Amino acid sequence: MVLSASSVESYRSNGSPYSVFERQVVYAAVGLVLFWVVLVVPLRKVRALSTLALLISVLSLVLVLTPLGGRINGGQHWFRLGVLSYQPVEVAKVALALWGAHVLVAKRALLHRYRHLLVPVVPMALLLFTLVMLQPDLGSTVILMVVLVALLWNVGAPMWLFGAIALGTAAGVVVLAVDAPYRLARVLSFLNPHADPLGDGLQARQALYALADGGLFGKGLGQGSAKWLYLPHAHNDFIFAVVGEELGLVGCVVVLALFALLAVVGTRIALRNTDPWIRLVASTLTIWLVAQAAINIGYVLGLLPVTGIPLPMFSSGGTSLAGTMLGMGILASCARHEPEAVATLRALGPGRVGTLLRLPAPEPCRLPMRRRIARPFAPARSQSRRPATSEHASRRHRRITAAASGTRRYRNYPPVPDDSAETGVSGEAVPRGRLGCYQAHPRTEFSQGRGLYSRHGRYERDALADRGAGGSAVVRCQEDSRCRAWRRAVHAHPQSGARSG
Repeated sequence: MVLSASSVESYRSNGSPYSVFERQVVYAAVGLVLFWVVLVVPLRKVRALSTLALLISVLSLVLVLTPLGGRINGGQHWFRLGVLSYQPVEVAKVALALWGAHVLVAKRALLHRYRHLLVPVVPMALLLFTLVMLQPDLGSTVILMVVLVALLWNVGAPMWLFGAIALGTAAGVVVLAVDAPYRLARVLSFLNPHADPLGDGLQARQALYALADGGLFGKGLGQGSAKWLYLPHAHNDFIFAVVGEELGLVGCVVVLALFALLAVVGTRIALRNTDPWIRLVASTLTIWLVAQAAINIGYVLGLLPVTGIPLPMFSSGGTSLAGTMLGMGILASCARHEPEAVATLRALGPGRVGTLLRLPAPEPCRLPMRRRIARPFAPARSQSRRPATSEHASRRHRRITAAASGTRRYRNYPPVPDDSAETGVSGEAVPRGRLGCYQAHPRTEFSQGRGLYSRHGRYERDALADRGAGGSAVVRCQEDSRCRAWRRAVHAHPQSGARSG
C-alpha cells in the first residue's frame, strides 16, 4: 500500500516512484532486526534496561530541540542521519510502557496510596508531554497520554482519576487550540468541514470522496485517483482512505479485522501470563497499537479532528514502523513466556523457526515470595515485676521434660498430669474445666503430617512436620475424648490402639 499511495508524490519530489518505498523497506529491515533482538534478549533483561531506555529517550527529546534536531513539516522532532531520519518520540512510547510497568509492579503493594500510584510515573509522563509539545507534536503527545492511561487502567486506578485526566485533557486542548492558529483551524474544520472546502477542510473532504469512490471492491490496487495530489499526505496519515478507494469496503473490513485480531491476541497474552510485569506490558502495548489505529481511522472517517497520527504497520513513516515492530516483538516475546508455551518449548525444543532464529528457551515465571510483616519484639519482662514462683518453675520443668521425652506440648496450654488421659489409650475423658488444646504423643502412629480441627481448641499441625521422618504423633482435644478430632485420629489410624470414649 505504501508503494501504491506514494508513487506519485515520490516521482514529483525525487523523479523516482520508488524513493519513499525504498526508505520504507530500509526501516522495515531495521524493524525486523529490532523484532528479533527483543525475542532473543530475555524479558528480565528488557525490564532491567527499561530505566536506561527511558533516560535515553528523555535525553534525545531534549537534544532534538537544539540545533542538532531537524525541522520537517513545521516541527522540530527529527534527527537526520544522512538520507534517513530518526524520531525519538517513537522509542519514548515503548520506553514509557516498559518503565511505567516496571515501577507500578514494583510498588504494587502500595498502589492503594495515591502518592505511590501517581509518583513517579505521572511526573515522568508529564515531562515527556512537555518535551514533545515543545517540538510541537500533538499527535505523539496524544499517544503518550494513551500509554499513561493504559498503565493506570490496568493497575486498577480509581475512576475519579480518569475523570480528572479527561478534564485536564479537555482544558489542555482548549489552551493549545487558542495558542496556535493552525490547531484552532483544525478544530473548526472538524466542526464544520464544508466551511473551507479548499483550505483547512480539504483533507477531510477528499478522504471521504476517496472512500466513496471505492465502493464494495474498490478500483484495484494502484488504480486510485486520490493519490494524484488530490489528497495531501495520502501515503502517510490518510493511507486508510487510499485503502478504501483501491480495495473498497472489503479491504477496509480486512484492515479493521486485523487490528481487532491484534486486540484479541494481545488481551489473550496478557491474561494467560502469570508474571505481573509481562501482563501489564502486554496489555499496555496492545492498547497503544489498537488505540493509535482507532484514532487514525477515526479522523479519516471524519469522526475525530485531524491529529497527524500514522496508521500502525500501514502508513509511510520509517521511525513509526520501526517503533511499532519493536513493540510487536516485545508482545511476541510475552507470548513465548506464557506458562503453556514455556512448558512446550522446554519439553519439545524451539522448533524449526526457533532454531533458525536461534531463540533461547523462555524462562519460567518466578513470582517473588511475599514478605512476612515483622512483628516488634516484646520488651523483656523485669524479674522484679513478676518473680519466679514454684508453679512457674514446675511448668517450665515439665515442658523441658516433655520435649526431652519426645512429647510435643503447645505453648500457653496447661499440661495434663495423667499420661493415660494424655495418650488416650485408656479412653477416659479429661475432666471438665480444662482449656481445649491439641496434644501430640510419640507412641501413637500418625505418619501423614496433617492437622486436625477440634471445636474445643484450635488448628495445629502434626508434630511429624517438625521432628522429621522418625517422629509420629496424634492430635487430640484434651477437652473431651469424644471430640470429633479424636474420632478422626482413631478412625484414620486404627493401628495406634487408641479408642474413643
